Amino acid sequence: MYQPHATVIGDELWARLKALAPQRVRPARSVLLRQGDPATHVIVLESGSTLITLAGACGERTLLAVRGAGELLGELAVLDSQPRTATVIAAETCQIRIIPAAAFLKFVEEHALLAPLLRHAIARVRESEAVRLELATASVPLRLASALSRLVEAASASASDLAVRLTQTELSQMIGASRNAVVNALRPWRERDWVRTTSSGGLLVRDIHSIQSHARTQA
Repeated sequence: MYQPHATVIGDELWARLKALAPQRVRPARSVLLRQGDPATHVIVLESGSTLITLAGACGERTLLAVRGAGELLGELAVLDSQPRTATVIAAETCQIRIIPAAAFLKFVEEHALLAPLLRHAIARVRESEAVRLELATASVPLRLASALSRLVEAASASASDLAVRLTQTELSQMIGASRNAVVNALRPWRERDWVRTTSSGGLLVRDIHSIQSHARTQA
């Protein structure tokens, strides 16, 4: 089962890692890491949730994963000294710590964390492969329900309602579907008040379990 970095590293080392940099706040929809940029630092995600996206040759974006609190972002690029392979976008307001690459590499070496971090990275690759298979084979309602579910699971909010700060156009790009297909998938959920449109153009998810069940019946 996939576990966040904080669990893999352990509470004590996670606290020490966070102490290497001050806390910063990034607003929803801000880009935390950009695909193709050099790996100059690692981000510790203390609160909030993020979207891991991959841009194609024509600018299309694919949602690879959603990450919540307790995760490291961009660590693999730092470990192998390669450019960023994906873009990380804040799905909500996030509290982060930005750790320079040199400080992170020293921390990994001092605490013998290379092996567990690489095992963790392999688990993330497997998760991304499962998402890609889903995007290639599942119906639009299933893809959309799955994407919303990952957002709900990773969100820091404890309330039953969760605001997804993505427009319907952005959601369609994330799941590889047309905007019309996403609108059609949302219509019965909106009619049943399982989801609402917010004033900012995003979505308010009110009953993710009913959404998942309904999506499965449409497969």
